[in-house]
Amino acid sequence: MTGQPYHPLRHSPVARYCQRVTSRSSYDVAIVGAGHNGLTAAAYLAKAGLSVVVLERLGHVGGAAVSAEAFDGRPTRLSRYSYLVSLLPDQIVGDLGLDIGLVSRPTASYTPTTRDGKPGGLLVERVEGDATRESFRELTGSDDEYDAWRVFYTDVARLGWVVAPTLLQPLPRASRIRAQVGAETWNDLVVAPLGETIERRFADDTIRGVVATDALIGTFASLHDPSLVQNRCFLYHLIGNGTGEWRVPIGGMGAVTDALTKAALDAGGEIVTGAGVRAIEPGDDGAEIRYHDGHVEHGLRAGVVLANVAPWVLGLLLGEPHDETTKPEGAQLKVNFLLDRLPQLRSGVDPEVAFAGTLHLSEGYGELLSAYGAAAAGRLPDPLPGEVYCHSLTDPSIVSGEPAGTHTLTYFGLHTPASIFDADPEGTKEEAVRRAIASLDAHLVEPLESCVARDVQGRPCIEAKIPQDIERDLAMPGGHIFHGDLEWPWAPDRARLESPAERWGVQTDHPSVLLCGSGARRGGAVSGIAGHNAAQAVLESR
Repeated sequence: MTGQPYHPLRHSPVARYCQRVTSRSSYDVAIVGAGHNGLTAAAYLAKAGLSVVVLERLGHVGGAAVSAEAFDGRPTRLSRYSYLVSLLPDQIVGDLGLDIGLVSRPTASYTPTTRDGKPGGLLVERVEGDATRESFRELTGSDDEYDAWRVFYTDVARLGWVVAPTLLQPLPRASRIRAQVGAETWNDLVVAPLGETIERRFADDTIRGVVATDALIGTFASLHDPSLVQNRCFLYHLIGNGTGEWRVPIGGMGAVTDALTKAALDAGGEIVTGAGVRAIEPGDDGAEIRYHDGHVEHGLRAGVVLANVAPWVLGLLLGEPHDETTKPEGAQLKVNFLLDRLPQLRSGVDPEVAFAGTLHLSEGYGELLSAYGAAAAGRLPDPLPGEVYCHSLTDPSIVSGEPAGTHTLTYFGLHTPASIFDADPEGTKEEAVRRAIASLDAHLVEPLESCVARDVQGRPCIEAKIPQDIERDLAMPGGHIFHGDLEWPWAPDRARLESPAERWGVQTDHPSVLLCGSGARRGGAVSGIAGHNAAQAVLESR
């Protein structure tokens, strides 16, 4: 796997305004971590007139929401970690005046298939029409599965329409949400394991698998897990802005970070990079923070600290005992490719249609079940389930300066928990990439390798990230992209909701320390929701 040193903010218009030291020793609010949620909180609080400082251990802001020139001598700017936007509410964009463009993909998904030796595929248009119905009919022999699909996603949309408006409000009770969506929808999506619902509602293996994948992105679980973590993952992937649509950020994910950084700085917030927080010491009237700039240790005081780090990491900063048994475990393989051209598929579908949305590979329902079983037993799945995205079809700006026909390709693999890579991280990563490519080659006229571009050193433009890389690069424990298992975006009926922090789902055991990252109750993905809600809890407390 190749790649050059990481300089995500090389072209950032706001990077030069980030500081190396704080301007004062005391602030109303100190935020640990300049990921997108920390920047969102900073912008809201600074706009409200509070003194705010954001401390970031890396030399740049953005966390996982960054763009980078990953291949030596190639100007393509990849969304290196997170790559699509769904949950970012339009309200946050409007409130903060964010200058970002989010563009719809023309294809929702394409799933190449081989049945009875014949190549084919399932096409789902972003706005479903005759081509989608005909694709279902050709695959299954009737309209029954497509009719079941439309009924199911109407139920999902009903839940999304109810939940989405509450994400920027104090937590609703579960009973309130349940009363608005109806008993059958609630049972199928919230009470019963999602696998049971899928098996009851659909008969075709391919269609069952396409439905199931949204429950497994970044989440290692059985579709029948009684904890229902897979149901919660599914819900978060389908409720953004009430539509669940995943859009491409123009300019890559770094454009989202740049807009949030500008909003925070314009409002008067301070951002200090290269500031690794070592300890947080909460007290009755605030908290003390110690951080290191690589040469000297510094200290400051804040009325409240917002932790834009995983709860497990926050525990270490608070001086709690180190407990590896409670550490989250991520489960994903991300591979970034740069291609000289898009490959042709055996089904004959136009590559610009197939690759424009989510292209599912080895994600039939039976394949997903088998892959989970293999991974749970400590083996790398074969075939390896995953999905592919070509962002440059929707946003050509990220390949400006490249020869005509150049495209990015992002592969995101499922059921690849960190534990599989522990014994031999690099060797297992190489094998995982080989299997990922093989799952695509099975449906191509020519091998993907023949389309992969080369950097100026003649090396193939392929970059892979496993959970261990995510932990090393971004300090996400276990490489878990959600900072831990997702929770329902509502409160249990008997939950205590007395303090502002409890009402907004950002509380910790210390009143002067709040969560503002993906580990908050309504965290996860690039949304800004946790940052907004932590800011509202602070303002409500004043």
